[in-house]
Amino acid sequence: MITWRRALTLLSVAFVAALFAALVVRLAQSDSGSSFVSAVQSGKKPAAPGFKAAVIWPRAETWPARLRPAAAAGTVEVSDLRGYPAVLNFWSSWCTACGKESVRLSRAARENSGKVVFLGLNVHDLSSDARRFLEHHHADYVSLRASSLYESYGLIGLPETYYIDRKGRVVALTIGEVTQSKLEAEITRALRD
Repeated sequence: MITWRRALTLLSVAFVAALFAALVVRLAQSDSGSSFVSAVQSGKKPAAPGFKAAVIWPRAETWPARLRPAAAAGTVEVSDLRGYPAVLNFWSSWCTACGKESVRLSRAARENSGKVVFLGLNVHDLSSDARRFLEHHHADYVSLRASSLYESYGLIGLPETYYIDRKGRVVALTIGEVTQSKLEAEITRALRD
């Protein structure tokens, strides 16, 4: 006889396996996303894939004053960011590394206030969980609901961070948790380009 605990364990394993299989299929079908990532990694500086996404966390205090109305309006487009370097961080509330790096991102957003746009892009999450995460970690930057961007940015996991120059070109990316030194180096690079 199968106990409830064992049944729940089996169900959990089956669920994780199904999610992994879906990810593998999605990656196999997502050639444009992998081509985009390859271009970034080889230094080609491709244009950031376009998006228009709903704001779930409107903390635009660290944004340049000219951009704050976009966050207040409830949606942000990648084209709104032109003219400013940007740090796009893909995250989810269930991601442990995302919580660890959120402190670094908030600190960097404050240190670069008015010069660099920090934007969280929440994927595969409930909005209520995302807001609790942002409140718990005292996020000092705008966050958007962005699950539809997973393929176009070629994401393979979370967190991932993209650095965009003033012209809207992606100059670097960090796959996995971003360190303080990596964050500072890539912000400097985005400011320079």
